[in-house]
Amino acid sequence: MNIIIPATLNEKKDAMILLDQTLLPVEKKFIEVKELEDTWEAIKKLRVRGAPAIGVAAGFGIYLGVKDSRADNFEDFYREFMEAKKYLASSRPTAVNLFWALDRMENRLLREQERSIEEIKESLLEESERIFKEDQDMCKSISEYGLSLLKPEMGLLTHCNAGGIATSGYGTALGPMYLGHERGYNFKVYADETRPLLQGSRLTAWELNQVGVDVTVICDNMASIVMKEGKIDAILVGCDRVAANGDTANKIGTSGLAILAKEYKIPFYVLGPTSTIDMKARTGKDIDIEERGSKEIYNGFGRQTAPSEVKFYNPAFDVTDHKYITAIVTEKAILRPPFEDNLKKLFE
Repeated sequence: MNIIIPATLNEKKDAMILLDQTLLPVEKKFIEVKELEDTWEAIKKLRVRGAPAIGVAAGFGIYLGVKDSRADNFEDFYREFMEAKKYLASSRPTAVNLFWALDRMENRLLREQERSIEEIKESLLEESERIFKEDQDMCKSISEYGLSLLKPEMGLLTHCNAGGIATSGYGTALGPMYLGHERGYNFKVYADETRPLLQGSRLTAWELNQVGVDVTVICDNMASIVMKEGKIDAILVGCDRVAANGDTANKIGTSGLAILAKEYKIPFYVLGPTSTIDMKARTGKDIDIEERGSKEIYNGFGRQTAPSEVKFYNPAFDVTDHKYITAIVTEKAILRPPFEDNLKKLFE
């Protein structure tokens, strides 16, 4: 199956090629990014989005940000690197993969500090490409684990976009749907529209339709009725950060689905790589929730849909309490309650 890669380096390794997801589904356009400021803008403005893809873009972006450095000693080069790291880290606060990738690049830099500056730059390039390759392998593994929880002909509901264009491969929440499609499972997928930025209708429906998956778009407030009508056998969502107790941050609206799923006795699965697990965050209360601008709400469709003078509240994510989650699917294992114990064992 032809997977669209949202972020990769060009052949010369001097620019990052990004799928501009703000233009979908009307236009599929790839943009070239070379400067650190352009990487920051692409992450902030959601040209590249999805926790794993943000991590990949951050790895490539910080390499590109320092590859032309003229520093001739480690101390100066390290100072430039840390300035770039701090800058990129300010783009979005919730997805832990951003910080994970930047920390990983710094750790590789520190391991190579006795080498020449040019050799250090080569090591950073190698590490960024390794993050990319590992993300692809992670997607396939999560997809296999996720598919093992499902049966042919199931109706599946998903929220936001956790597919190929949010990662570097099959995706996380959409991965089992892709894999099932390849193996003739004949899933019926329902994609929440996902207000206010419509990542479900613009992105999830677009990419599933590209490969022939049976997908139906519903507005967010229709989730309850499709569950009540018996059309949904399982719910699969991605995640931007998982706390040590199993609380999970994902796109705004996810927690409401989990509560509904418990009422209708539908399994609720969270799929994401171990890089999204933040053992330093004890519970969901420790996760910083990004708040975005009001214009996304009152003018998100290209025309004004509310008085601009009123107050707006626009959190980009919410936290699903672990008690509503049936299982957390990672590339290493399927974790079930008690999550606090099993997450700890995963890292042991």
